[in-house]
Amino acid sequence: MKDDEPFLLNDPDRLKALAHPMRRRMLTHLNLHGPATSTTLGELLGAKTGTTSYHLRQLEKYGFIEEIPERSTGRERWWRRATLPRDMRLPTPNELAPEDRPALEEFHRIGYEEDRVLFERFPAAFRADPAWARGSRGLARMTKEELNEFYEAYIALLMKYGHPADEAPPGSRPVYVRMFTLPADED
Repeated sequence: MKDDEPFLLNDPDRLKALAHPMRRRMLTHLNLHGPATSTTLGELLGAKTGTTSYHLRQLEKYGFIEEIPERSTGRERWWRRATLPRDMRLPTPNELAPEDRPALEEFHRIGYEEDRVLFERFPAAFRADPAWARGSRGLARMTKEELNEFYEAYIALLMKYGHPADEAPPGSRPVYVRMFTLPADED
């Protein structure tokens, strides 16, 4: 699959693997800071090595991370984020069996809790360096078709200006980018 093609994360087991807070924190760490061991991640996340090893094996099982064999020795295994399409999309609830929908809801709950923490950090980040902390809020009237076009254009912009870590130009740094829409109450 090409990197610019959307990848639908509709496998319930893969979705469940990502609907766990510790696994999400591990993936974030590997994405931001590069390879790590179970011990390193355990120390950073305040977890026992056995716990982090279990979660790393789950992430490996579903293709989200991979071992770095040339760096691993004996019992020390090094892990990195697997190469995945950057445009990963979630299924709608009706695209999943009813028994798999709670995993999607948990995925969203964990993700939006992460986003809430980011939103709380925004004012301080803006004070510290407004060139790197940008915000926009708006209200627009659109048809469903226009909203879909807007969403696709947004994703295209992320693909155009966002770079994988190994391809990022000098002066690049990771930035969190969030976009969500929901219908406004009209009463």
